[in-house]
Amino acid sequence: MFDRRTFLGSTAIGMGSLTSLDQLSEWFSAFAKIRRPLVIATWNNKKAVETAWDVLKSGGRALDAVEAGARIPESDPEDTSVGYGGFPDRDGFVTLDACIMDELGNAGSVVFLEKIMHPISVARRVMEKTPHVILAGAGAHQFAIEQGFKEENLLTEKAQKALDAWRIKSEYKPKINVERHDTIGILGLDQNGDLSGACTTSGLAFKMRGRVGDSPIIGAGLYVDNEVGAATATGLGEAVIKKVGSFSIVEMMRQGMHPEKACKAAAKRLLTIKSKDEFQVGYIAVNKKGELGAWALRPGFEAAVITQDGFQLIKANSIF
Repeated sequence: MFDRRTFLGSTAIGMGSLTSLDQLSEWFSAFAKIRRPLVIATWNNKKAVETAWDVLKSGGRALDAVEAGARIPESDPEDTSVGYGGFPDRDGFVTLDACIMDELGNAGSVVFLEKIMHPISVARRVMEKTPHVILAGAGAHQFAIEQGFKEENLLTEKAQKALDAWRIKSEYKPKINVERHDTIGILGLDQNGDLSGACTTSGLAFKMRGRVGDSPIIGAGLYVDNEVGAATATGLGEAVIKKVGSFSIVEMMRQGMHPEKACKAAAKRLLTIKSKDEFQVGYIAVNKKGELGAWALRPGFEAAVITQDGFQLIKANSIF
């Protein structure tokens, strides 16, 4: 049974005192010593990481774990930023993006997918059943139907009401926070020491029709290199794409940087992006050793972690 008091005592620091880079690095390093397997995901996706953990604790493959975890928010009508229940674009269409990578360097992605509840599973089929990496729009939908996925109406009553309210002023000011974060990215390290990752989203609410963010872009929203580590992103996709965020974190880890310091360095690079509105980006990462990292541009970003000793919600540090 997970004993939070014992665990925090063993790391010599409490969550409330995690105020500096060195302290947070110490906490992440101590946490990682629990050994594999482990799962880390963006935001407070507790049920998702628990579902992934169920796969890993029985000796399952990291790829199966991250897919299973990502499917949880995809099917949750109360999650307004992923899958079923996701807020639509400004024309009233729920469009989904997702990508997945395995320990062999294989990747699959779907963009602008409509009426299919589980884009992460379609992305895996793209990876495993086609010679391609990305399928988009009507082609992705056709492929999903051919693979046995069912067409469903993903626009919930809650999402429709939100769209109707937005149309009164039609002001596009995407707010990214713990309530409306636009992505789940999930990374797994299995008992064999293999890494995989998944990233899935319905994108920013009331976006222009056809808009695609970072989530399905290999190297931006997600990147996995089984020799080094894995990283994934959440937040304003346009900013992550411009900095190829996840790939940059893995490359910094390749040079020996701790995952948490690599996430901070990637977040710092966002400062050069000029924007008329405030935006948020958060990164998480894990290396081959099982060391973890999380950092954000602004306060409020969280990461969910689970290992053999239980679940922890990390309140990540930020540049601002």
